[in-house]
Amino acid sequence: MEKTWIPTVAGILDIVAGALSFVGLTFAFFGILVLGAMRGADPSMGIPETLILTIAVIVAIFAIIADILAIIGGIYALQRKKWGLALTGSIAAFFASWPLGIAAIVFTALSKKEFE
Repeated sequence: MEKTWIPTVAGILDIVAGALSFVGLTFAFFGILVLGAMRGADPSMGIPETLILTIAVIVAIFAIIADILAIIGGIYALQRKKWGLALTGSIAAFFASWPLGIAAIVFTALSKKEFE
C-alpha cells in the first residue's frame, strides 16, 4: 500500500491538540490545588466551594489522562502502527480540541489500510 499524508496529518493533529490542552490543564490543575491550599480548611468555605474544587480536580485529572492518550495515539498514527490506538488517540483529541479532534478522527478512519 502506498503511504499517503493522511495518517501523518492525523498524528500531528492528535499531538498538537493533546499537547496544547495538556499544558493548559496542567496550569489549571495546579492553580486549583493552590487555590484550595490557600483557602485551607476554612470553616467559612462551605460545602459548595469545596465540592466545586473537588469536581474541578477530578475533571482536570481525567482531561490530562485524555491528553496523554491523544499524544500517544498521535505517535502511533505517525508510525502507522496499531490503528485502534491511533483512533482512540484521535477520539481523545476531540475532547482536547474538537475541531482538531474531528479532523484527526476523519483522517485516521480514512487511513486504516495504511496501518500495520
